[in-house]
Amino acid sequence: MSDVLRRLIDKMISRHPHVFGDASAATPREVAAQWEALKQREVEGRRRSVIDGVPRALPSLLRAQRLQAKAAQVHFDWPDARSAWEKVEEEMRETAAALASGDGARVREELGDVLFSLVNVARLSDIDAEDVLQGAIEKFRRRFAEMEADLIARGKTLGEVPPDEFERSWEAAKAHEHKREP
Repeated sequence: MSDVLRRLIDKMISRHPHVFGDASAATPREVAAQWEALKQREVEGRRRSVIDGVPRALPSLLRAQRLQAKAAQVHFDWPDARSAWEKVEEEMRETAAALASGDGARVREELGDVLFSLVNVARLSDIDAEDVLQGAIEKFRRRFAEMEADLIARGKTLGEVPPDEFERSWEAAKAHEHKREP
């Protein structure tokens, strides 16, 4: 146990020369860049890429955000969220073309590009993509539950409700939620 602790302490000291040594870092971005450079030197020979080391087991949105952040550390990045949004728009056009073509493999690839690009917008806006999606999921769940309760209260069987009635009930649930918001 003491050997493990000693290695961890040594690692923290070696990766924080701005705290424990003579180096300086004026901003959190400089600290992160310094950390990554020192870490990269430690693992030279074991890894071949700057983006290695992001676990494959992470949730997809988090993994995408971490990969993009690593690439950004070597300045492979969009200058701002607006520029990244332009890429989203480009990917959306490509997805629309893929849908029109009926090529399922191409649709799959383009949708992946859209999601990856959206994560970049979130990251560059200092927003956690995973948290944003969880929030959207919860909002959908609340609205669907309200819509469902409304339809059942009116004696409707969900499997038999026509699309236009679903749409009206959905819009009513959205409007009701907006009235409750501060």
